[in-house]
Parts: sequence; structure tokens; C-alpha cells
Amino acid sequence: MSSIAVPSAGLAPRRAWLTDLPVLLVAVFWGASYLAAKDITTAQTVTGVLVLRFALVLPVLAVAGRRGLRALTAAQWRGAGLLGLVLSGIFLLETYGVVHTSATNAGLIISLTMIFTPLAEAAVTRVRPPRAFLGAAALSMAGVVLLTQGGGFTAPSAGDLLMLLAALARTAHVLLMARVEAVQNADSLPLTTVQLGGAVAVFAVLAAVPGTGPAPWTVAAGFGVREWTGLLFLSVFCTLFAFFVQMWAVRRTSPSRVSLLLGTEPLWAAAVGIALGGERLGVLGLLGAVLVLSGTALGRRASGA
Repeated sequence: MSSIAVPSAGLAPRRAWLTDLPVLLVAVFWGASYLAAKDITTAQTVTGVLVLRFALVLPVLAVAGRRGLRALTAAQWRGAGLLGLVLSGIFLLETYGVVHTSATNAGLIISLTMIFTPLAEAAVTRVRPPRAFLGAAALSMAGVVLLTQGGGFTAPSAGDLLMLLAALARTAHVLLMARVEAVQNADSLPLTTVQLGGAVAVFAVLAAVPGTGPAPWTVAAGFGVREWTGLLFLSVFCTLFAFFVQMWAVRRTSPSRVSLLLGTEPLWAAAVGIALGGERLGVLGLLGAVLVLSGTALGRRASGA
């Protein structure tokens, strides 16, 4: 998740609220996306569902950004294609991960991206992060350890580990976005369209490999009303609506304000997983969730995010 850095002046309270509400809705939708994905996906249908999810929105993005797509240089196409490969890895890890763990765990563990990214940036630039941030990172990691425990200390599930890898992959994607020179001046709409197109191509190739599960059209044919509702929610609200709201919001408020509101995603993931998914954290898990949320919040403050 990224936004366009656009400076802005202070907003009147009423206008600020009107801008904040759609962004907050995006965070709610993203939080709910883990349970929605878990509800309509099995380990055998991951690639098929991913093809369907993003193929539904690609035509809209392509039409909306057709002028920008024509304006992209060959280097920008290559850079966006590379980012698309990383993006495909993120969605594969996240979707396989959420199939094998709870929606609550998935949403909270993926929030570690907010900790991993500044740490990775510090490693690349060789600038030591503030002690307060290192403390926040340790707090978050301790929270993940507790979060992944049920009634006692056991090995984390495969899904928990996949979500941890997804958080690392998100971090790599953010760093690449900042360092691939070819995409620095590209408009976000065509850049996103090429990335999603590249990701869909990867999912389609994987879906065609024998043994990776049924073809996308077979998955679609087996969907009922509930599954199609979940798929449309992921496609329209969690992808299309979310992207255009971010583009709209950063032109009317500060990027840091947008980032702060979107940072509530793990809270909504936990709330939806518990309230609608019937998930239970237990005492250790609840303590872990509190530590993760506290650590990421402190980490954002310490890093100036």
C-alpha cells in the first residue's frame, strides 16, 4: 500500500472529516479482506481466486489509465513489471497464509510491515534507527510470538509463517518502489495497472501448471452467491475503491494523515475476525495482539511515519 506524496494545507474540520471517512473505510475493507479471502479460498483454489479477483478490476484500471499507459517508457514498463512480480509473491503468500491461519492473526502479523520497512531502510542506508524504534520493534515481535500461541507455547502455524514472509515481501516491494529509478516519475494509475497485470499473468501461469488446483473458470463455475459476493468485495472495495480513494485523498489531505488512518487496518482485521468470524485469541493471543498494535503504533511515531 502506497500513496502519492502530495503536500497539502490545513483543512477545515468538516472537510477533513469528509476526506477522512473514505480513507477509514478503506482501512475497514482491508481489515475485513482477510476474513473474506479465507471464506472463499481453499489451499487448492488460491491461484484461481487470485486470477479472478484482479482480472475483474484490470479492465477498469486500464481504461481509466489508458493515456498514462501509452505515456510509459520501456524502462518504466520493465520497472513496473519487476514490481508486479514482487506483488504477485505478496498476494500468494498472503492468500496461502490466511487459508492456514486465522483472519485475526493474518491482519495483525502483516502489520509488521510498518516495523520491517524502517529496519530494512536503515540496513540499506546504514543509518542506525532510534533506540525508541528498536524497542518498538522488539515489542511487536514479542507480540507476534504470543499472538501465534493458543492455549500454550507451540510452534507457529504454517499460515503464521507465511504471513510473516508476506510482511517481509511487502517491505521489499516498498524499498523497490523507492529505488527503481524508472518508476519514480510514473503516474500511480498506469504503474498500478502494469503491476496488477504482471501479477495476474503470474497467477494465470501458476494456475495452468498441473497440480496447482482447478482453473480459474472452474473455480468461478463452482462459486455460489456467497463466494461471488466475497470475490466482488475483494475486487471492487478492497482493490478498485481503495486505490481511487488513496489517489483522491492524498490530494486533499497530508500523506501522513492518510497513512495514519490506513494504519488502523490490523485493528479492523482483529475486530472482523472476532465479531464475524467467531475467532478467539485466548489470553496469550490477546496480550500478543495488544503488544503488536502498541509496537507498530510506537514504531510509526518513532520513525516519524
